[in-house]
Amino acid sequence: MKPSLPPSRRPLLVRSIRRLGFGALGLVNLVWGGWAVAAPSHFFATFPGFGLHWTAAYPPYNQHLIVDLGATMLTLAVLFLGAAIVDRPAVSWLAGLATAVFGTLHFGYHALHAGHMGTTDRVLSLLSLVGGALAPPALAATHHLEEAG
Repeated sequence: MKPSLPPSRRPLLVRSIRRLGFGALGLVNLVWGGWAVAAPSHFFATFPGFGLHWTAAYPPYNQHLIVDLGATMLTLAVLFLGAAIVDRPAVSWLAGLATAVFGTLHFGYHALHAGHMGTTDRVLSLLSLVGGALAPPALAATHHLEEAG
C-alpha cells in the first residue's frame, strides 16, 4: 500500500502546486515577452533558445508583429502572476480560460502551417503549444480538488 497525504495536507499541496504552476507560467511569459519587446530581431532569430529557431521558421521578420507578440506574452504574465498571487477561483479561471482561448488559436494556426520547421522542431513546438493551452485551465481546475479535499 503506498503512503498518501493525510486529508488535511492535500489542500495545502494542491494550492502550492497551483500557485507554483501559475507563477512559473508567469515568469516564463515575463521573460519571453520582455525579450521580444526589448530585442525583437534577436527574439525572432533565436526563440525559444537552446539552439532552436521556431519564430524564424516563419519569415519574413516583422518588428511590429514581434513586439505585439511580446506585449501579448507580457499580458499573459500579468494574468498568470495575478492568479498565483491572488489564488482565488474566479481569478484562476479568468487566467486559465483567457489563455486557453489564445493558446488554442495559436496552436490551431501552427497545426495548419509548418513554416520552415523540420519534424522535430514542429513536434516540439506543437507540444509546447498544447501545453500552453491546457495547463492554465488545468491549474484553475485544481480549486475544485482543494474544495473536495
